[in-house]
Amino acid sequence: MEDVTYTLEFEKPLRELEKQLITLRTVSDESKVDVSNEIAAIEQKIENTKAEIYLNLTAWQRVQLSRHPKRPYSLDYIGLIFTDFEELHGDRRFREDAAIVGGPAFLDGKPVMVIGQQKGRNTRDNLKRNFGCPHPEGYRKAMRLMEMAEKFKMPVITLIDTPGAYPGIGAEERHVAEAIAVNIRDMSALKVPIVTIVIGEGGSGGALGMAVADEVMIMENSYYSVISPEGCAAILWKDRAAAPKAADALRFSPEHLKTFKVVDRIIKEPLGGAHRDHEAAAKNLKEAITDSLSIMEKKSLKKLLDDRYNKFRNLGIFAEA
Repeated sequence: MEDVTYTLEFEKPLRELEKQLITLRTVSDESKVDVSNEIAAIEQKIENTKAEIYLNLTAWQRVQLSRHPKRPYSLDYIGLIFTDFEELHGDRRFREDAAIVGGPAFLDGKPVMVIGQQKGRNTRDNLKRNFGCPHPEGYRKAMRLMEMAEKFKMPVITLIDTPGAYPGIGAEERHVAEAIAVNIRDMSALKVPIVTIVIGEGGSGGALGMAVADEVMIMENSYYSVISPEGCAAILWKDRAAAPKAADALRFSPEHLKTFKVVDRIIKEPLGGAHRDHEAAAKNLKEAITDSLSIMEKKSLKKLLDDRYNKFRNLGIFAEA
């Protein structure tokens, strides 16, 4: 699956070559002229350009890819990886929050609880999903589903893709910070394996409220940060236009995050980004989840909980020589 109508600035040389390839193929089909050599040459140039662009991405370019409107979202991955997904709604306290979706499903015949943060692809859907920014009831729904998973001894899989929790007055009135804090506390002691994958944006506490896991993974063109680059730029440089500089300074690319042990595994995407091939991205994600769960199944419950606790207690501890 590929979108050639939405083009990021750094992708323009590639898009021009792809348009040339389409034109050549059209000419070949319509005029019956053999241009196979020219087609092969452009195809090779496209592959070389892809490698040149996507194997040397800056932190800001990765942020742009993580927000690509055709990138697979949680429901896309759920449909491609799991079977018999049954979405459950509501937090049993206030209301439903469509920015978080979740419910039981099967992964290769084994029951799991999968919960994801969901954005919309158009204006109407984004209004329904609140642009992927959960309200407090979304986090309470997520915790309700995790407690259900614990009761029925199902592993929990969470998919993170949010710029952050919703900061509006209503969310503050209904205690969004408390909802996130409760999730962090209760996930740390949940008596089933938990796997978290950052599939797009991983923004601040809005992401962490569903990301206290035994293994935290991140897709290759995603970011996970205490603040967005624009927010950081507005604070430090008093100008949101400094977002590319902030992205470099925050050190939130997957490679930095793995070095700092904030994430445990980086999941490869198809060259050019997950939006170019949803099925290939889902295949890589499924393999990582399956491998992670197979490792956790061999641990005793005490070992699982001790490792999870120590993992997060040791984050951010540095020694100076």
